[in-house]
Amino acid sequence: MRAIVVAIAFAAGLISTSLAQTSPAQTWPTQSIRLIVNFPAGGAADQLARLVGQPLSEAFGQSVVIENRGGAGGNLGGEFVARSAPDGYTLLMSSGGMVAINPHLYAKMPFDPTKDIIPVASVARVPFYLVIRADSPVRDFKEFIADLKANPEKRNFGSPVSAALPILRQKC
Repeated sequence: MRAIVVAIAFAAGLISTSLAQTSPAQTWPTQSIRLIVNFPAGGAADQLARLVGQPLSEAFGQSVVIENRGGAGGNLGGEFVARSAPDGYTLLMSSGGMVAINPHLYAKMPFDPTKDIIPVASVARVPFYLVIRADSPVRDFKEFIADLKANPEKRNFGSPVSAALPILRQKC
């Protein structure tokens, strides 16, 4: 929790310093800030946005409004932020997938995530766990890989990027 608060304070400092350098006569923020989450409510990005929203509001002295704009693997919310005024009042809470995976999945992205938005702070690391049934004969990762190779048509799995794998295989 402390690491998240430190990241928030760091982000607030970066944003306010950056804006102060570009427009020294203006004090920022003078209005509420929109924190766009480019995934539906309830997911990791949404939970993190809601976790950091209050401390950001306290640090900035303005309300931080969390707004979910999910769809197209995060592209809808990402495009909304990329097309918003570059005044620091619209921020994006996203996973790295929109930048690292989506350009390989979508033939035509509605914006360039490497040029149209810039990262301000890393808020959290979300671990993924590989789990199997307790009654499986597989006991470690090496055995798991061997089992997959021995039974390619008998095994199923699910992950946030599992739908992308057939597309990625075609492009590689």
